[in-house]
Amino acid sequence: MIILGVDPGLVRTGYGAIETGPNGEGPRLVEAGIVAPSEREPLERRLAALFDGVRDVLIAVSPDVVVVEELYTVYRNPQTAILMGHARGVCYLSAGQAGVSVRHLGHSAVKRALVGNGTAKKEQVARMVVALLHLKAVPEPNDVSDALALAVAYANVHQHEERLRSIDDVLTDYGYARGERRREGARRGRRPLL
Repeated sequence: MIILGVDPGLVRTGYGAIETGPNGEGPRLVEAGIVAPSEREPLERRLAALFDGVRDVLIAVSPDVVVVEELYTVYRNPQTAILMGHARGVCYLSAGQAGVSVRHLGHSAVKRALVGNGTAKKEQVARMVVALLHLKAVPEPNDVSDALALAVAYANVHQHEERLRSIDDVLTDYGYARGERRREGARRGRRPLL
């Protein structure tokens, strides 16, 4: 599975593609970089350039899924949130036109998936990206490292969900679907507390 992480921005949009094996192997780096529309252009041309750049990445990488960071901003900066929303919308549109599904993760979910702590520092996340992808140094600029963190975090979450589904399938085969065993016990008068 190829996962493309995208950290959208109007100045720079970082992207990072990783590949995971069929049995949860990997991840390994496929490609990473930035799409940087000219800051001198009007908004509509910057958005068009961002669209073209993301579309080119989608064509080159052919991901199975695109992961975009959830929109987050401090309420003091509503203008930033609006501009980030434009960039996110363009990324979603590029993926939608390419027929690639889009998922999103919040920054604290990414931190939890990589470091185990939703309040981890950016440097800790970057070091985990280096370690997990066997890189020699932290990718620069930060937008690239953030995009790779999104992709790796999604791979971890997706792999965990797949394991739970397969366990659930086995339990279902043996008549122990979620809650069924508990209901069966309750019918016999047993009421487990946990």
